[in-house]
Amino acid sequence: MAASRMAPSSVPWVWELVAGVVLRLALLMSTQHVAAELTDGNSEHLKREHSLIKPYQGVGSSSMPLWDFHGSTMLTSQYVRLTPDERSKEGSIWNRVPCFLKDWELHVQFKIHGAGKKNLHGDGFALWYTRERFVPGPVFGSKDNFHGLAIFLDTYPNDEATERVFPYISAMVNNGSLAYDHSKDGRWTELAGCTADIRNQNHDTFLAVRYSQGRLTVMTDVEDKNEWKNCFDVTGVRLPTGYFFGASAGTGDLSDNHDIISMKLFQLQVEHSPEEENIDWTKIEPSVSLLKSPKDNVDDPTGNFRSGPLTGWKVFLLLLCALLGIIVCAVVGAVVFQKRQERNKRFY
Repeated sequence: MAASRMAPSSVPWVWELVAGVVLRLALLMSTQHVAAELTDGNSEHLKREHSLIKPYQGVGSSSMPLWDFHGSTMLTSQYVRLTPDERSKEGSIWNRVPCFLKDWELHVQFKIHGAGKKNLHGDGFALWYTRERFVPGPVFGSKDNFHGLAIFLDTYPNDEATERVFPYISAMVNNGSLAYDHSKDGRWTELAGCTADIRNQNHDTFLAVRYSQGRLTVMTDVEDKNEWKNCFDVTGVRLPTGYFFGASAGTGDLSDNHDIISMKLFQLQVEHSPEEENIDWTKIEPSVSLLKSPKDNVDDPTGNFRSGPLTGWKVFLLLLCALLGIIVCAVVGAVVFQKRQERNKRFY
């Protein structure tokens, strides 16, 4: 009878403990999500020399005061069209002024649209922060083996066996030694990525890229909710200063209109240690401190793709499973201890 009275009383505190653990983890995850959210642009310092904002200067001409454009790029009063919805077009736009900010945030308003249905459209466009500028090439209309950072907004799956859902946004950091593989949609050199419905939307679509203290965060606002949604958040990224911002696009047998409506760069007010201040940031080599190099991000012999860094929810689930396991062990231990105590009492 003593054992039957003890068992029910142990159940409530067990579930209270489980509920408390889950609540704390949920609060932790929500706090991390809020911390990763980007600025609305009002509280940060806009750097106009690196920003492309309406009304554009130079409409009707072949150049702008702070920007150069190449190929099929067309400047109108409402947007900068990198490529029209026509085959075999290639265009880009590049900031003329190198950026020497250590911590920055780029907001891009864009529109990808065209007459193609289902998979009959392509290919997307790229945002760049690179040493090279204004160099056309095969990677969304720009140079391969670049130095710096690229964000690819890819709308067409070249790899038919891919498990990705397109359109797909991904990042690549390169020191000039890596080549972008179109046949695999850059899968071998991808740093991180996410799926985003960015094509043929009837509302405004935005992308935000934040780089601060080695942390690269990319978020989207493409659902007409006026709020940022996390795409990926990666630490250990090293980017130098003195590189250039740009955007480029290319079409092949399939096509789309790729329009840039605005690019706004904000300086983030971040304090750095004296050691960091003494570093020559222009001499830093682009790199990523991962458990594995992006070069290792390839198919293994079994045909399984090696997964990227753990996302916040994966970490949450792993922690939850671990803590639940600890709780179960504690409960079993408590029950065994109680039974032993009762057996001992029977001898008195």
